[in-house]
Amino acid sequence: MSKSENRKAYIIGNGIAGLSAAVFLIKDAGMKGENITILDKNSESGGSFDGKGSARSGYLCSGYRMFERSIYSSTYDLLSNIPSLTNPRRTLKDDFLKFNQKVKIYAKARLVKNGEIINARFMELNWRDRFHLVKLLYLPEKLFESSQIRNYFTPDFFETNFWAEWSTTFAFEPWHSLVEMRRYLNRFVHDASRYNIMDCVLSAPYCEHDFFISPLLKWLEKNGVNFKYNRTVTDIEFAPNKNKKVVTAISLQNSKNSKINVNKNDLVFLTNGSITTDMRIGSMKKPPRPPQPMTKKSKSWDLWKNVAGKFEDFGNPSVFCSSIKKSQGESFTMTFHDSKFFKLVEKFSGNKAGTGGLITFKDSNWLMTIALPHQPYFMDQPKNTFVCWGYGLMPDKPGNYIKKKMSDCSGKEILAEVCFHMGFDKEASSITKSAICIPAMMPYMTSQFLPRKKADRPEVVPKGSKNLAFIGQYVEIPNEIVFTVECSVRSAKIAVKKLLKLNTKIPPLHQKKYKMKCFKNSIKTILR
Repeated sequence: MSKSENRKAYIIGNGIAGLSAAVFLIKDAGMKGENITILDKNSESGGSFDGKGSARSGYLCSGYRMFERSIYSSTYDLLSNIPSLTNPRRTLKDDFLKFNQKVKIYAKARLVKNGEIINARFMELNWRDRFHLVKLLYLPEKLFESSQIRNYFTPDFFETNFWAEWSTTFAFEPWHSLVEMRRYLNRFVHDASRYNIMDCVLSAPYCEHDFFISPLLKWLEKNGVNFKYNRTVTDIEFAPNKNKKVVTAISLQNSKNSKINVNKNDLVFLTNGSITTDMRIGSMKKPPRPPQPMTKKSKSWDLWKNVAGKFEDFGNPSVFCSSIKKSQGESFTMTFHDSKFFKLVEKFSGNKAGTGGLITFKDSNWLMTIALPHQPYFMDQPKNTFVCWGYGLMPDKPGNYIKKKMSDCSGKEILAEVCFHMGFDKEASSITKSAICIPAMMPYMTSQFLPRKKADRPEVVPKGSKNLAFIGQYVEIPNEIVFTVECSVRSAKIAVKKLLKLNTKIPPLHQKKYKMKCFKNSIKTILR
C-alpha cells in the first residue's frame, strides 16, 4: 500500500459494483479488509442482484441476466478471484464455465405470435433502415448524441423481427438513447447472426444473488470487510479547493444525523444510482402499487444530486430520474408447485429449461418476454418446485387478454396473460392453482438508456479527484455499455486502479466491427 498502511476505504452502495470494488481493493491493491467499510441504506446486500422468497411464499428476483463469452471480461476477472461455494479449490469462474459447457442455449422459440412460433431468422428490415444501421455502426458517436432511436429509423423498423429481438434482449424502447443502441451494436456486432438462436449467450447456474452475491459476501466477510446496513448517506463534503476534489466527510442520516470524517489519503467509492430503487412488489392478488404518486420526486437520487451540485463534471442525475413513464418496466417471478407449466412450455418451444434463452410474444401489448432458467434456480429450491421469470416493457398499456394496464394487474392476471400468449387456455385454470406469480414494478428500470449527453454521466474518476470515484450503471466509460454486470464490475476495477495508481491491467473492451469476417456477417444478417 502506498501513502499509508492505515488508509481506509468507504464504499457507498453494496450492489455488485460496490462489492466488486471491495474485492479489487483487497486483491489488486493489497488493502486489509478491516480497513474497508461498505455503507448501504438497505438491510441486505446485493442491490439489483436480488433473489429471495421461498417455495411456500413464492420466489422473487427483479432481473434475469445473460452473459457472453468475450464481452464480460471484467466479470470473469472478478469471478476468478472468488472461491466456489461448493468446492474451495475451484473459483466461481470455473463453476460458471463448467455449467455453460453442460447447459447450452439454442433458442428454438425466440419469437411467438398468435400462439405460434415464428421464424425469427428473418430480420424484416427495409433498405432505408438497413443503411441507417450500417451508418450507426461506423459513424462517430458524437453525431448521435441526445438523439432518440425512434427519430432515426422509420416506423416500420419497430414492427420487425430485428427490433422485437433486439429490444427485448437488451430492454430498449423507441424513445431511448440512440447512442446507447450504437454502443450495443458495436459491442455485440460479432453475435449479430445469432440473435435469433441466442447460442452466444451464457447463464449463471443459479439466480444471480445465490451465485454471485452469496459467495462474494462470504469471502469479503472472511477477509474482515465491515458491512454497515441501514445507513443512508445524504451528502459528501469536500475540501474548499476548485482544482482538487478531496473528500473530507460523509454525512449519514440514521436515528440521528452522523458524520464520518475522511482523511485525505482515504478513498470513497460512490454508487450514484440504481435501476431498482423504489421498486414496488405486488402479490398473486394485488398489483405492485407505489406508496405515493409516481409523479412525486424520489428521494433515492438526492445523494447524487447533492454531490453533483458541487462540481460540474459530477453528472446530471435529473436526466435519469425525471421521466418515469419512459424508464419504468415491470418484471414478474412465477413459482410453480408442479411441473405442468414447464412441461407445456418445453413441449411448445422444443427447449428444455435453461436452453431456450428468451421467449418474446411479439404481438403482446405489454411486449412481454419470459425465460425458463435451468432448475433449480434458487439454491434452496425444493425438488418439485419450478421458478420462471418474465418482464414487460410496456406496462402502461392494456393487455391482449386482460384488458388492464400491466402495472394495474395482480400476479394472477399477469399469469393469465402469459397462458393466453402461450396458447394454454385449457390448462390455465390448473396452472394457476399451483402457481404464485409476484410482480415487481421498477420506475427506473431502463433509466440509464434515456437520451443524454456525455457530460450527464460522471467519469469513474473525475479530473482532479484525489480520493473519490463513481461506480455502477451511471458512469461514463468510453465505448462501454450500461445495463450490464460488466459495466458495474469494470467501473469498480477502473476506480481502484486509478485512485491507487496501480499497474494492474483492465481487461480489454472488445469491439470487433472492423474485422472483415464480423463485417460480412453483420451485413448478411441485416439483409435477411
